Amino acid sequence: MPKPLGPPERVGWVERSEPHRSSPRQSPPPTRPPILSSAAVGLSLLLWAACRPSLAAATAPELPVARPEQAGMDPGKLARIDQAVAEALQAKRMPGCVVAIGRRGKLAMLRAYGHRQVLPEPVAMTADTVFDLASLTKPIATATSVMILVERGKLRLDDPVARHLGEFAPHGKDRITIADLLTHQGGLIADNSLKDYLDGPSKAWERICQLEPSAAPGTKFIYSDVGFIVLGELVRKVSGRSLAEFAREHVFGPLAMTETGFLPGEGLRRRAAPAEKRDKADTRWICGEVHDPRAYRLGGVAGHAGLFSTANDLALYAQMMLGEGQYAGVRVLRAETVAEMTKARQVPGGLRGLGWDVRTGYSSNRGGSFSPRAFGHGGFTGTSLWIDPGLDLFVIFLSNRLHPDGKGVVNPLAGRIGALAADSLADKQPVPPEAKPDKPPVPPRVLTGIDVLRRDGFRVLAGRKVGLITNHTGIGRDGTTTARLLHQAPGVALAALFSPEHGFQGKLDTSHVPDVRDPETGLAVVSLYGKTRRPTAEMLRGLDTLVFDVQDIGARFYTYVSTMGYAMQVAAEHKLRFVVLDRPNPIGGVEVAGPVLDAGRESFVGFHRLPLRHGMTAGELARMFNDELHLKLDLHVVRIEGWRRSELFDATGLAWINPSPNMRSLTEAILYPGIGLLETTNLSVGRGTATPFEVVGAPWLDGRRLAEKLHRAGLAGVRFEPVEFTPDSSVFANKRCSGVRLALVDRRTFEPVRTGITIACLLRADYPTAWEAKKYDRLLGNAKALEALLAGKSAGDVEAGWQPDLKEFLKRRAKYLLYE
Repeated sequence: MPKPLGPPERVGWVERSEPHRSSPRQSPPPTRPPILSSAAVGLSLLLWAACRPSLAAATAPELPVARPEQAGMDPGKLARIDQAVAEALQAKRMPGCVVAIGRRGKLAMLRAYGHRQVLPEPVAMTADTVFDLASLTKPIATATSVMILVERGKLRLDDPVARHLGEFAPHGKDRITIADLLTHQGGLIADNSLKDYLDGPSKAWERICQLEPSAAPGTKFIYSDVGFIVLGELVRKVSGRSLAEFAREHVFGPLAMTETGFLPGEGLRRRAAPAEKRDKADTRWICGEVHDPRAYRLGGVAGHAGLFSTANDLALYAQMMLGEGQYAGVRVLRAETVAEMTKARQVPGGLRGLGWDVRTGYSSNRGGSFSPRAFGHGGFTGTSLWIDPGLDLFVIFLSNRLHPDGKGVVNPLAGRIGALAADSLADKQPVPPEAKPDKPPVPPRVLTGIDVLRRDGFRVLAGRKVGLITNHTGIGRDGTTTARLLHQAPGVALAALFSPEHGFQGKLDTSHVPDVRDPETGLAVVSLYGKTRRPTAEMLRGLDTLVFDVQDIGARFYTYVSTMGYAMQVAAEHKLRFVVLDRPNPIGGVEVAGPVLDAGRESFVGFHRLPLRHGMTAGELARMFNDELHLKLDLHVVRIEGWRRSELFDATGLAWINPSPNMRSLTEAILYPGIGLLETTNLSVGRGTATPFEVVGAPWLDGRRLAEKLHRAGLAGVRFEPVEFTPDSSVFANKRCSGVRLALVDRRTFEPVRTGITIACLLRADYPTAWEAKKYDRLLGNAKALEALLAGKSAGDVEAGWQPDLKEFLKRRAKYLLYE
């Protein structure tokens, strides 16, 4: 039986003796007493220092505070952060925050805003507030500890985890390496059930070891807390010390980060920022104990969450990383280890470091003006740390956005603060490559429409008054938003913003999306998925140009191109220029499949007569809409450079950003044209699970039987696994479903539409009354195909019926294609 993953004793703290600004006690501290007395903790620390005199003698001083000018920063520009935070406080996106910005080895800014708590009574935020760092635990405690063990020859990055944790091997996990877990490519699910943790850490570890991977190692990016729980246990097993003890001894202690660690003591809990209440029945706020429910059940120490710290302490860590592993004569990591840890690695849909984010769908808290060498991470509680060696800059943002009701939103603010910090550099010249070792490799050069427009000086929009239709996917290659770029572009007047379904940040999954305000430009963002789905004459008043920059998925019923089509019609009516900033079709521009939408069936989920998988970019579709709908529109498409039709998104070197809440990976986008069809019927397609569109099931379905029949169907490039799952939202919320998981094994031969139609035909044959087949037509949009399905015909016969229309579509689309 392994030891518990996290010991319940208080470890990792040496509280400073100097006084802090006093503040009222905001809530009673957790009542769970520490196993070790304060005397015992003090004795253990003295013994530790005696055993390691070199570390004890070389403890690092606090980072000196300097005027912004001394750090090469413009104080006037840096002051814009005050306004950005004030807007977030006014909008009640958080109770308060602490911002720390460092450069040239100095703190150019350390400032507290708002309140540490608002209930049961207001308490002002202070710069020494202690925060629950949540997932910042992953890089700062866990990944750093792992890399120290790699340095010392105890581990190798390509080691299978099971070489050190033999009990982890079942169900094919013996092939998962340490590097796979550090980059979230181990194929492990994001989180296992909370029920797995109710019997204590030992039982929880046993259940983690029995988990089945949801993907083969290295084939998919799944941000996984489970993977970092495993890494925390790996540190314990290999070092013989808990993660809390190891990180204290080898990272926090040497750097004099005396307010950083797991399970804070009473003095630090009094300065901790509270979160929400743990459940409705609880009478007290979570304060000074970990918010994450799994880390809480593991005793407060886990590889994915549980670390607490202050802005001052994090500044020491950040400066150590900027110093290539050392600060003030104390070396924590070798320079080559830091370079390896922070090097940008291509993962499906983005770039990651070892434990760090570089640019993925989780990078919304990344400053848009950072250099390509920036790396960082965020935490669920409202924390983020980004470090940019290219600009010799770090930005720390700490909030308790979950207080008091769990509804705060701060990632856009954190990203904006990072951008403002980078923009304030008076000497903004990236550090030359020769000054730093191992510059991350440059990914393949694909420039999207906004990149080309920017490079060419925004000539297409010169002198124009512009309305921009965009969302969070509208970004340049360096992460700067299209809205920001047009707002700052010389000779361009950005006067209006519009957002499609899912909203400006792409996070809403509701039937009505409200208007918001863009904090970067200060402009109101009018929702085109609210009271109207078309811009009105009033919304367009004073404009002479509409610009569209949104990432599509490549399926007919994905609604972003419908928003584009409606806007094109309105632009034609009002004689406006329409500019499409083109982006790659993420699932490729070669394959075309499925029935063509019947004439007269056009709708928001089927704007034009297209097949299910059309193989076109938004710019190419705009050319088709303009011509075939006789719009006579002044249309300009700013073409992509460097993209070939045969390439899927992960070949472009562009960062994958989840275009909508349930489109979380390229794999799910590939599956969507076939599996998404099924969700209008009484089936769950995985919404409300960690892997939408990768599972199909229902309470009335026999998953094992369906998997067997699908295997006999001989579908290429995919494997079907019987599975049971319980969605926590959407169709069959909180109900146990039986079904199949689709595991892609060869994307080149996989045919999503054929697979989806085959599933539908098998369901019709085996469940003629239980499956509500007529509802399948809502997205299918083809009466002939539905008739064949209801008649019980085979998938091949159903497909044969739509081939003439599909061949005609291929002829129609040929003259609108822009790329080879």
